[in-house]
Amino acid sequence: MLTVPVAKSLLSVLKGERQAVSPIWLMRQAGRYLPEYRALRETKGGFLALATDPDAAAEVTLQPIRRFGFDGAILFSDILMVPWALGQDLTFGVGEGPRLTPPLIDHALGALDRVPERLEPVYQTVTRVAGALPPETTFLGFAGSPWTVATYMVAGQGSKDQGETRSYAYQDPIAFGAIIDAIVELTIDYLARQIEAGVEAVQLFDSWAGSLSPAQFERWVIAPNAAIVAGVKERCPGAVVIGFPKGAGAKLPAYARETGVDAVGLDETVDPRWANDVLPTGMPVQGNLDPLALLAGGQALDEGIDRVLAAFVDRPHVFNLGHGIGQHTPIAHVEALIARVRG
Repeated sequence: MLTVPVAKSLLSVLKGERQAVSPIWLMRQAGRYLPEYRALRETKGGFLALATDPDAAAEVTLQPIRRFGFDGAILFSDILMVPWALGQDLTFGVGEGPRLTPPLIDHALGALDRVPERLEPVYQTVTRVAGALPPETTFLGFAGSPWTVATYMVAGQGSKDQGETRSYAYQDPIAFGAIIDAIVELTIDYLARQIEAGVEAVQLFDSWAGSLSPAQFERWVIAPNAAIVAGVKERCPGAVVIGFPKGAGAKLPAYARETGVDAVGLDETVDPRWANDVLPTGMPVQGNLDPLALLAGGQALDEGIDRVLAAFVDRPHVFNLGHGIGQHTPIAHVEALIARVRG
């Protein structure tokens, strides 16, 4: 008996097909705002233990699909898995955020012993999720972009202005370039293996792209991301890549043109009408409701949704937030968001 393939609206949009109703998923949709996530994390004792347990990580990935029926599932993992595999130790302290040791501001990259097998649980998670998703749901993998990952590797932790890493990149661009190159090389393999294990599209998160000057943005954001996109597509022909350069602002059109990404994600500071005017014709866009509008709910949420949808009515569009969903976001607000987007 012949079966009719189920349409995946999100994947279709990422490939350039406009849909009458924008497909929807939310960054950090598998996370702390869900009681089922909090309960599972409590049993694992910490984030890294949860993320490296394929059964638990698969369960977390699937939780928001069961509850909300999003059009896309995003792999539950972390952007710092790559530096962990490059040999830094990774810890998540309570209330402190992630820490990488030793920080590369005072330690040589070459002295690290790479541990690529640390990524194996991620691929096992992908296999489990791919076999459990509804057929209409698109499965998204991801990695951190080199600049953002390097800021953590150099400083050992996150910072407000990435000052240590920006200074290091100016003072010793050769040494910093070696860090970027190492991240690029491993990220190509990391994303390709996610695709080979079952994800259908991948997203590159550049959370700190907005901290760079235009020249540094070209060097440390556009060029490395272009290398990753080219490498992934060479290894996995037909691969679909979303680029998310948070804070890129006026540099967004150059990023969209020069990196080779198939779709571009917009953060909440971007005027969606401006983005629609300046981005390449027909390029799919993703975004860009302010997560705080979702937290607020009510009129603020309704107006924010309508503004985004109106801006991209003639362009392939994936509805998403401008960044990750906040942990205190009411579930009822997420339900209202989905209902309004889907009409």
